[in-house]
Amino acid sequence: MSIFGNSIFGNKATNMVGGGQESTAAATTVQKTDAQWREELTPEEYHVLRQAGTERPYTGEYWDSHTEGVYQCRACGAELFTSNEKFDSHCGWPSFWAPLAEGNVRYIHDRTLGMDRIEVRCASCDSHLGHVFEGEGYGTPTDQRYCINSVSLRLVGKDDAEVGPQG
Repeated sequence: MSIFGNSIFGNKATNMVGGGQESTAAATTVQKTDAQWREELTPEEYHVLRQAGTERPYTGEYWDSHTEGVYQCRACGAELFTSNEKFDSHCGWPSFWAPLAEGNVRYIHDRTLGMDRIEVRCASCDSHLGHVFEGEGYGTPTDQRYCINSVSLRLVGKDDAEVGPQG
């Protein structure tokens, strides 16, 4: 079965782009100019998040992290993944078997560099996160691997999230 058919996402692929045309189903809520993004992000963050770049494997902050918490979009703060769905794929990037909620990410058919892949983007700000793969034989509930760049994420640890306002 094709990775681009319903086998990978079932009925959840409402935000997926097919045939090279972008879906309008995902309403981007954070809209900034290129100049604003360049001012707010480091050069590496800008390259990955806004230009669909990729960090080198085994170099990112979270590829081997086992800290409990929620992974947010580094560009806009949207909650994308949790440590509950993170697993050790040994691929050099953080891997998750599902997003926190399906509407938090959107999908684009990516044919760059001669490959057929599904790109994963933040549904809130349209930042590039990574790619999702299916059928690689990992023992996960979805048989999917969301291969996400560490630089696209910010981990809010479980202990950090439980700290309330001072006063």
